[in-house]
Amino acid sequence: MQLAQILFTQGFGTRRICAGIVAKGLVRVGGQVVDDPHADFGTDELVFEVEGRAWRYAEQALVMLHKPAGHECSRKPRHHPSVLSLLPPPLRTRGVQPVGRLDEDTTGLLLLTDDGALIRRLTSPKQHVPKVYEAGTKHPVTDEQIARLLQGVVLDDDPQPVRAAAAERTGDTALRLTLTEGKYHQVKRMVAAVGNRVETLHRSAMGGLMLPADLPPGAWRWVDAGERAAIFSEGTGPS
Repeated sequence: MQLAQILFTQGFGTRRICAGIVAKGLVRVGGQVVDDPHADFGTDELVFEVEGRAWRYAEQALVMLHKPAGHECSRKPRHHPSVLSLLPPPLRTRGVQPVGRLDEDTTGLLLLTDDGALIRRLTSPKQHVPKVYEAGTKHPVTDEQIARLLQGVVLDDDPQPVRAAAAERTGDTALRLTLTEGKYHQVKRMVAAVGNRVETLHRSAMGGLMLPADLPPGAWRWVDAGERAAIFSEGTGPS
């Protein structure tokens, strides 16, 4: 594929802008400046640099973000900045969007992609992809509350009980919940249904993919092939 076309597919601007970026000598491949927009390169495992920043070619983008509090999972946020503002312009230009939503005050693992089929697969109730949440509560967590979360609680929009796939107390006022559904404010509403209240909420894992300990709030990175496979593995995060 021609280098200017590669940049275009990766979100660096219009075809004309991408050709100009190359012609100005702002792109390196294999450590060497390439100023011919028509130079051909294979895209398999291609890594190139634009203005000194390394980029990996990806036919479809999939990145993870350590979502901080105070950001909305929306392209058109109402009250707070969008999580998309934390990503570099090329990713925003190519149209990545959050896989599901985390509330404005919820932190943790958020996936973003421009792969529509993957979004549908990850958000489909039929897939039962487990999501692990660490909740801080207002009141002490009791054995009875844990038991009720595992047995199932009724929420006001569904007569069918909603159950946690796993639940454990991790501190006096802290618990870990694993859910396989994605109802609106589900963790907060389930905890409220058993007589407690969520004060803080953090998503630590999706499937077998855990939020890396070295990825600080507000930072993002690419999801590699092994990590992508882990999302659909049987693992459910921390034990």
